[in-house]
Amino acid sequence: MDITVTPWSESVAFPLLTTLTLVPLLAMIAILFSRSPRVALRFGFAGALLTVLLSLYLLTVFDSSLPGIHLVEQLHFAGLSYRVGVDGTNILFIPLTAILTLLALIYTLITRHVTDRLFIACLLGYETILIGAFVALNVLQFWFWCVLELIPVVLLTVHAGTGQNRRWVVVLLLQYWVSGLLLTLAGFLLLAFGLIDSSHALTFDWVTLKQNNAYLHDEVLIFILLFFGFAIRMPLFPFHGWLPVLAEQGTVASAVVFLVGLKLGIYAAIRFILPMVPGVVEQWAGFVVTLGLISIFYGALLALMQINIRRLLAFAVISQTGMLVIGAFCFNANGLEGSLLLSVAYGLAMAGMLFSIGLIYERTRTAFIPRLGGLFNTNGTLALLFLLSALSTMVMPGTTGFDAAHLLVEGIIEEYGWLLAIAILVGNLLSAAFLLWAFQRIFMAASKRAVQPYSCVHHPVKTERIIAAMICLLLIGTGFYTTPWLNFIDQDAAEIGKQYPMHGVPSTDDNDPDE
Repeated sequence: MDITVTPWSESVAFPLLTTLTLVPLLAMIAILFSRSPRVALRFGFAGALLTVLLSLYLLTVFDSSLPGIHLVEQLHFAGLSYRVGVDGTNILFIPLTAILTLLALIYTLITRHVTDRLFIACLLGYETILIGAFVALNVLQFWFWCVLELIPVVLLTVHAGTGQNRRWVVVLLLQYWVSGLLLTLAGFLLLAFGLIDSSHALTFDWVTLKQNNAYLHDEVLIFILLFFGFAIRMPLFPFHGWLPVLAEQGTVASAVVFLVGLKLGIYAAIRFILPMVPGVVEQWAGFVVTLGLISIFYGALLALMQINIRRLLAFAVISQTGMLVIGAFCFNANGLEGSLLLSVAYGLAMAGMLFSIGLIYERTRTAFIPRLGGLFNTNGTLALLFLLSALSTMVMPGTTGFDAAHLLVEGIIEEYGWLLAIAILVGNLLSAAFLLWAFQRIFMAASKRAVQPYSCVHHPVKTERIIAAMICLLLIGTGFYTTPWLNFIDQDAAEIGKQYPMHGVPSTDDNDPDE
């Protein structure tokens, strides 16, 4: 199937996607060379704010009525190729990355990291890497960005983490991530070399690989390598072991941006697996759905057993990942749209909860739930932020997650029937249970301590309210009006579904007299 490719020159006056990638990179370089922490912070805010504005401009110039790849930029040099573009599968992740990076910088105004140039530079560098990975249309280019992602994650964990065993955490993280990177590299190499014959030259270009995937060899091995490589990155049970440890030992500000990085695994599965090897995907769908179902209940049950709020939220992410994976492997437009939109909703909502507990940690110096309690009266803004974010992950009406989960459940019913849909809803009830129970123990229950060990550091309440207001407005505003966001996704979700006519949306003939 031919893919419509629209060059950037037909829509904008400058290469917008490359500019989006370079702006935070240039800001990072300026921060590293600046001598004053105040100047470094200004560079950071300037770069993050400009990236947010450019990402919003991207939404205005993107033509959601046309399927295919838009704003394509390509460059060939020294036998290598650079190609970027956006479509319905990746466009919403770019403004999400930009907004959460800006919020993370605002968070630094409240914490001790405000004078830490390396910390601020790592946040901007992480933003560059994520945007570069999301827009990459060359499989090796995507893999290269994923390798670079290790640098800011390791630096932020070692340099700004709050745990006592940060170096051990880094070793564990490297064991998991390097394994995943090697698996995906092998899969991408098989993709490229699997097309080599008398009529196909070696290429790593996604569009070329997608248009010629009927000629691929070793499709089962390609699927296994890519899926298990991306499963570590999502993370999906049983490849999740690094996430709770990293969440417990790391820093909240970096974890907020890292939330978007977790969605990179779901996006990669939709971008590089579903369109490339559709026949094998159908054969392995039962296995993938089983892992997703186990993740939902495993993550929810383990979250109910946690006394550390950071580990609780990490297991919540694992539970959510199971739901997203099942939606992506529904082979229909509803499931794919629900999975993509729910990824964005979960990313924003989990960021709200992380900011809330991060600021609570700055005051109390503890993340252990039994040591907290009775914080609603003194931290009402943070309590409301946590509650509204939790309600969004519980897909309550009025939040973005509601419409997204509705679509996802419709897709599951269409493909797998009511029994699996009911299981998904039960898993969502467990999610409501552990999040509301955590809220009750942290903010509403009477404190078990005689003295609250509040930090003596001054925390500007006005800045906290800015973060809370921005996240709450985004959650509620997009929740009551999700149509524009669905319009960005539906064309490309339908195109992917057409590759699975026995499962998803059947292809139609324009010359059919019955239409």
